Amino acid sequence: MSERLWMPGSATGIGSMPGTDIREAVRVVLGELPDLPHLPELPARGVGADLTGRTLGLLVDLHAEVQPSGWRVAAAAGRDERRAVALLGEDLDALEELAEGWTGPLKLQVTGPWTMAATLELRYGNKALADAGACRDLTDSLAEGVAEHVRQVARRLPKARLLVQLDEPALPGVLAGSVPTASGFSRLTAVDPERAASGLRAVLGVLPEDVLGIVHSCAPEFPFDVVRRAGAGALSFDVSLFKEVQEEALGTAVEAGTRMLLGVIDATSHHAESPGDLRPPVASDLDASLAPVRELWHRLGLPAETLRDVVLTPTCGLAGASPARARWVLAAATGAGRRLAEDPEGDLNKGSR
Repeated sequence: MSERLWMPGSATGIGSMPGTDIREAVRVVLGELPDLPHLPELPARGVGADLTGRTLGLLVDLHAEVQPSGWRVAAAAGRDERRAVALLGEDLDALEELAEGWTGPLKLQVTGPWTMAATLELRYGNKALADAGACRDLTDSLAEGVAEHVRQVARRLPKARLLVQLDEPALPGVLAGSVPTASGFSRLTAVDPERAASGLRAVLGVLPEDVLGIVHSCAPEFPFDVVRRAGAGALSFDVSLFKEVQEEALGTAVEAGTRMLLGVIDATSHHAESPGDLRPPVASDLDASLAPVRELWHRLGLPAETLRDVVLTPTCGLAGASPARARWVLAAATGAGRRLAEDPEGDLNKGSR
């Protein structure tokens, strides 16, 4: 981690935010995540703003439309695809205006190739994941689209240091052979780990040298080895889902210089809360969120100082949160990041000194 890409103790969001007002979402992100903001995603806007649809608008020479079962490959661009393109354009317009002159790191998110393949249907109804040739075509199209997306954002915000996150919630299921067929009565064949790594590498490989590629999944069984072999510069996952059997793979990644974005602030416990229940996060709240990370580093024998380079995030996206809760979670992530930078070790071993 010789090159510093962000300030010590930085925090960022996963991507999705509640509501339908992109300008307000950008304001919140810029205000609550001053060290590492991201381009918000607003799935509540509907078709074209969802996980798959938002990225379909980036694809080159590949079109899709919405059917009752979800997004399906189409012969030409239609209303649904045009809506996805228009919504992303609105988002970029808002970002360019409100983040004008931004000189720090800025994170973009796109759906990764394997989650796209697991959710996009071919014209005859089966998922793209079932067809190796379709997967290759989809990956190539996505790679071209991501490269152009980065160029567009760079033109709008030329002083920003861009990071690109591939969202892969379906990747563990793709590797395990647990993705259902279109009918739902069977499961698609598991994808070989090397093939999975190759698909990720094809998209990550189009990023300019100064753009960090991140792979994120908030699903259980994060595939550390596959993602590392793909050449990801950073991994992003929910610490609460981390298992002891994954410790060696994580330790190897950290020691190799792979950067970490760790989900530590609970993004789910919001349904029973009202704005009045959301007092500002205090030190005890932040230390409770940081405890699993500090303990994990201690078990792995990693220097506590390296935690200053870790970026903290919510455990998952915030689309289902109330606006007040989403703001609270982002503020808590920032507070926890700064606390970790000031005191990476916390109470570990202090009693024995």
